[in-house]
Amino acid sequence: MEAFLFSSIHALLAALALPSVGLPAIFVVALVSATLLPLGSEPAVFAYLQLSPQMFWPAVLTATLGNTLGGGVSYWMGLGAEKAYERWKARHDAGRMAAAPAHAAHPPAAGPAADPGAPPPAGLAGAAPARPGQGRWNRRARAWMTRIGPPALLLSWLPLVGDPLCAAAGWLRLSFWPCVAYMAAGKFARYVCMTYFLLWAARGL
Repeated sequence: MEAFLFSSIHALLAALALPSVGLPAIFVVALVSATLLPLGSEPAVFAYLQLSPQMFWPAVLTATLGNTLGGGVSYWMGLGAEKAYERWKARHDAGRMAAAPAHAAHPPAAGPAADPGAPPPAGLAGAAPARPGQGRWNRRARAWMTRIGPPALLLSWLPLVGDPLCAAAGWLRLSFWPCVAYMAAGKFARYVCMTYFLLWAARGL
């Protein structure tokens, strides 16, 4: 199934890469590459400008728009995941509270005194799993994003970490429109610099 999905994506991108398609191809590739799919949009922008160098600014703006919309999709994915987790946690906590009187009515048999500070035994029914993001590095990243706020999305253009940053902004419920504005600023600067550099390097060959 996965192989079929990727072959279908590549077939679509190959069709969109036709010169007659032009800017719509850049928009679609930029949008898809800004989600959690492992695609890059700079080669598409560069290839198009090799054929139509006079379209530099329309191509950059189109790629920025598509990439920013893709970042918005990642934001809403993160927000949806956070809301789903909160609903699950509320149901889980309600179930634990409902089960508490039954346990109180049937106290356990006498045995060695339990250490109140000790963690619950592994596999204990009702023990809540750790919340996502409780690892040391994740806690630091969450604290950093919470402290910086939407300006952290200026780094949404970075490879590997940019797309998860957009999703994390949704998970943390940062303000949506400021996040979009900072996404757009960072991505616009990335496309201008990267595309100009690639065109300059190609002329030097």
